[in-house]
Amino acid sequence: MMLSLVFMGTSEFALPSLKRIAEADFLDLRAVVTQPDRPKGRGYKLEPPPVKKLAEELGVPVHQPERASSPEFVEKLRSIGPDLIVVVAYGQLLKRSVLEIPPRGCLNLHPSLLPKYRGAAPIQRAIMNGERVTGVTVMLLDEGEDTGDIIAQREVEIGEEDTAATLSRRLAEIGAELLIDVLRRMDGGEVERFPQDHSKATYAPKLTKEEGHIDWSKTSAEIHRLVRAVQPWPGAYAFLPDGRRLKVIECPVERPEQELEIPLEPGSIYISPDKKLFVRTGDGWIRLRVVQPEGKRAMSDLDFINGYKVRTGDRLG
Repeated sequence: MMLSLVFMGTSEFALPSLKRIAEADFLDLRAVVTQPDRPKGRGYKLEPPPVKKLAEELGVPVHQPERASSPEFVEKLRSIGPDLIVVVAYGQLLKRSVLEIPPRGCLNLHPSLLPKYRGAAPIQRAIMNGERVTGVTVMLLDEGEDTGDIIAQREVEIGEEDTAATLSRRLAEIGAELLIDVLRRMDGGEVERFPQDHSKATYAPKLTKEEGHIDWSKTSAEIHRLVRAVQPWPGAYAFLPDGRRLKVIECPVERPEQELEIPLEPGSIYISPDKKLFVRTGDGWIRLRVVQPEGKRAMSDLDFINGYKVRTGDRLG
């Protein structure tokens, strides 16, 4: 007997898992559940979630309830009657009425080594906090947020230049492999499960737009981690002296070859003789190697220095 399942997911992180499940010859993918289309961009045109686009390409029926736990949709899920529900970056907590439907339970792929980094932004928070290692966890859902029993985990190193975007892509692929491995074991019988040690839990709350605003009094290492953690959203930024926003895309921790004789406050610009853009931080310097002025394309620090009236001593807000 093939394992029948319903897949619930929304963002790009879920795509490798959905693709692997659709290709697996021992799984019967009966339906995909994703969030409703949302208005996006300048024209506020309705944009389907990435998972919906892939599901339609695969020819799998798609459902987009506003609330997955609404009585009407719970009835719909009951009528589909899956052995198992698989949840990857869906974006809603599931209530007991949904969790009770599949006899084999609800599996979830979470991008951290639980019980560390429960919550909405585990990838970003791990980078921000300077973790060297993170990973993926396949777990059984219960009514809490990422509190259910663990079935399998895999560690993944965080590279020194990893952004939330690059790390997310890697975790999505490794997570999809681990998920298929667990599903194959479940197809063969029962799998072992291990309760989480709740005393070791840490939390990864959702990012806010304001968290992208750089505080130059922090250390160079902290600023470097923040810039990587908030890519692609909300993006790290500061304000130029004229009030325009400047997005910071790449900022290696680098010292100017020739240091200034005069002391500068954190946030002060220093343009080195070789036309590199440095900013004073709480404990030294950081180089803004790639920046994006408001309404413009991303550019090197050299192009920015040549095109914008910034001088040594100007302060970034």
